[in-house]
Amino acid sequence: MDNAVVARTNANALPLVEPAGFGARVAAVPLKAKLSFALGIAALGAVVLAMTMWSSQGDYKVLYANLSDKDGGAIIAQLSQMNVPYRHADGGAAILVPAAKVHDVRLKLAAAGLPKGSVVGYELMDGARFGQTQFQERLTFQRGLEGELTRSITALAAVQNARVHLALPNQNGFFREQQKPTASVMLTLYPGRTLERAQIAGIVHLVSSSVPEMNPKAVSVLDQTGALLTASAENPQAGLDAQQLQYVNQVEAGYQKRIFELLEPLVGRDNLRATVTADVDFSQTEATAEEFAPNQGDKASIAIRSQQVSESSGSNGAAPSGVPGAASNQPPVPATAPVTGTPQALQAAQGGGANANTRRDAVTNYEVDKTVRVTRNATGTVKRLNAAVVVNHRSVTDAKGKTTTTPLSAEEVEKLTALVRESIGFKQDRGDSVKVINAPFKVDPSAKVDPLPLWKQPEVIDMLRAAAVPAGLALVALIVFFGMIRPAMKAALAPPPPPAPGAQLNAVVDDDNALPESAIPALPAPKTNEHLDAARALAKENPAAVANIVRGWVSGEA
Repeated sequence: MDNAVVARTNANALPLVEPAGFGARVAAVPLKAKLSFALGIAALGAVVLAMTMWSSQGDYKVLYANLSDKDGGAIIAQLSQMNVPYRHADGGAAILVPAAKVHDVRLKLAAAGLPKGSVVGYELMDGARFGQTQFQERLTFQRGLEGELTRSITALAAVQNARVHLALPNQNGFFREQQKPTASVMLTLYPGRTLERAQIAGIVHLVSSSVPEMNPKAVSVLDQTGALLTASAENPQAGLDAQQLQYVNQVEAGYQKRIFELLEPLVGRDNLRATVTADVDFSQTEATAEEFAPNQGDKASIAIRSQQVSESSGSNGAAPSGVPGAASNQPPVPATAPVTGTPQALQAAQGGGANANTRRDAVTNYEVDKTVRVTRNATGTVKRLNAAVVVNHRSVTDAKGKTTTTPLSAEEVEKLTALVRESIGFKQDRGDSVKVINAPFKVDPSAKVDPLPLWKQPEVIDMLRAAAVPAGLALVALIVFFGMIRPAMKAALAPPPPPAPGAQLNAVVDDDNALPESAIPALPAPKTNEHLDAARALAKENPAAVANIVRGWVSGEA
């Protein structure tokens, strides 16, 4: 078959070559694209796995904070045995676990006896060993009591840590030689917090009531600076305590508030500065007086407290007289005198010869007036007040919008001074002083506080931190997909390139030897056929005649 026949067969009856399959296309992809595709799929799978694990862990919350090193190590060991993930925060001062497991983990750790805490109480008595001496038993009880007191004291809001030292003397049978127990309490307060007098008294009462026969005066309370907090109660001359200083500050703040509330509507909010100094007397004075007054006036107004009258009388028998004999030896005649009467009458009735003696004592006690007065001065009385007020110049804005400042007149300053005196209860005899001056205020423009930018606000920072991990993983996934996977997929799905000239002829020949390029005839480029164009024009102008011609060709007519 010559080249002309091959060319005619190719032009008239040669079918189109079917495109290659997906497997063939993948096989035709370069090795570099295949490796990029495989690495991209692996990286994308790792990113998806990381996002899944991060979302499954959720947010972490504090399990325990401010733990000792011993308790922290024990808790971490227990969490490792329980297969619970954990984190550290604040330099290891706090242990964090997933938020969904906080309560469950706390209950399980409590069942295991954790955290034990650096302070131990009466649980020391649970581990008593057999055969311990009486001294060891007393020492264990003292340690347990100190621990319980420490726990109770640290429950106060202002106390960060506490230590209690008890001195419990040995009991003996001699009551006079028995020593009383004493106690010392060392407090570590939170920064910026103080204890009031009532709170210190409560700590002293707590310790003294927990130990038998302990006097509250035998309890000493110190703070972390070594200052004796109970000194003010024992030594009133030690100075003002925290509660007294707080009272003075409250008094001064109250007077300042009165001044601001009264003058701010007149001069403006930022045009006034005031300060008040109060001299408060906390000394306690108690006086007792007894006054006596004699009874005065008539007898009817005299008050008799007691009266005692004692009266006694007696007489001797008549001496024998007359001529001795039978007449003078007769018994005496019975008395016939009345039983009532004066002693002289009774004596006369008994016989004039008898000797009589009488005695009468009378003691009368009268009430004496007594007046007892107890005068106790009140503590915290204000001895003197000093008030200083500075008022800014008046600001005036003209019609053009220009602002100028003008000083207040002497009459206006005097009116403000009178208002300040009335507001603080000015007393001339007490030595109070009030000073009001008018001066311009210097405002520094750079002192204005600019609002905190949005990107520096804590809420925005926390939100960005929470979204940083998923956003980073999503960005990595996009880079992997568009940089590694998508180019490899485009290379695999791209259409095959057009066949070279002679490729179809080689397929038609169907032999092992491909035709050389020189043997393949070059097909002429299609040219414009004038007869074909005329036939097309004729078909458009006279379709009936064209139809008859075609019918004659089909039927075989000439």
